[in-house]
Amino acid sequence: MRFVHSADWQLGMTRHFLDEEAQAQFDQARIDAIARMGEVARAQGAEFVVVSGDVFETNHVARRVVVRALEAMAAAEVPFFLLPGNHDPLDASSVMRSATFRAHRPANVHVLDGGVVQVRPGVEVVAAPWTTKRPLGDLCRAACQGLAPDGAVRVLVGHGAVDVLSPDAADPALVRLADLEAALDAGVIHYVALGDRHSTTSVGRSGRVWYAGAPEPTAYDEVDPGNVLVVELDAGHVAVEPVQVGTWRFLRHAASLDGPDDVDVLARWLGALPGKERTIVKLSFVGTLSLAAASRLDEVLDHHRDLFAALETWERRTDLAVLPDAADLDDLGLAGYAAQALADLQQVAATDADPTAARDALGLLYRLARPA
Repeated sequence: MRFVHSADWQLGMTRHFLDEEAQAQFDQARIDAIARMGEVARAQGAEFVVVSGDVFETNHVARRVVVRALEAMAAAEVPFFLLPGNHDPLDASSVMRSATFRAHRPANVHVLDGGVVQVRPGVEVVAAPWTTKRPLGDLCRAACQGLAPDGAVRVLVGHGAVDVLSPDAADPALVRLADLEAALDAGVIHYVALGDRHSTTSVGRSGRVWYAGAPEPTAYDEVDPGNVLVVELDAGHVAVEPVQVGTWRFLRHAASLDGPDDVDVLARWLGALPGKERTIVKLSFVGTLSLAAASRLDEVLDHHRDLFAALETWERRTDLAVLPDAADLDDLGLAGYAAQALADLQQVAATDADPTAARDALGLLYRLARPA
């Protein structure tokens, strides 16, 4: 038996650093990932897809997000089993209980609202849905209570942090790995499909407990996002293959800038990156630049902001000093009030406890007054 394990679609997610055009492309990529899951399922002979929570970013996403997701799943022509997670719990406001969802849900889309669901004789899905944003116990353990080995191959679909990976040992909703492994060893369940962690991750010793990760990346600190898992399973065998479906990237890059040559190196690095319209970059800088080199850096960044989905600078990790050199000042040829302003800014930049504003003003003065 084969199936596809996915999680954390978070459809309707917005990112503050994306402009309107890039946000629309980001939204569409998450819908397109559903279509690619269908392609993977058909190519691999998978019987169904489980989505281990956080299908939607919230229970209050726009109607168009809901209907476009349902349309994409319908077109995929494979059964989808959707688990409510902490972002979209199955409470009174649940998007999966909304009139829009119910009216447009295709026959191949099923909501895992609890209990054991028979996919076909001999294959069952055990559901551990979130019904509140703050569960008071281990939902996976509760879902397995009362089950006994009966010859069926069972997939437990859950959501949340596993205790061995969580820094918050006091969280009552932690999924206890020891309990999962005991249930696996007893043959009560045969695979644990988890969501919440956006990086594809195998947990524990069994090879049967996995986070699929987000199908499209959502943040810089994700280690291996953009995958779905193709799982081949029976009572005595498991094989898990990550398959990439994501097309976006989040990149961090630290650059040491101590002259115009270093700025040119950065420009070449940015220019060589493929898929700029689907790439989000955060840059941090250390070093010292002249006004001319700093002006060149600004030009490089302004140019590439129009090419990338987003280009950010990481202020907390940046320590870049801009200090005018003799060539900078000779090029300007200032006189009168402008020359006096330049001298005053130089004095502040050299002596003030926080020279940032003065250095920024020097850079602006240089860009305005330099020869064309």
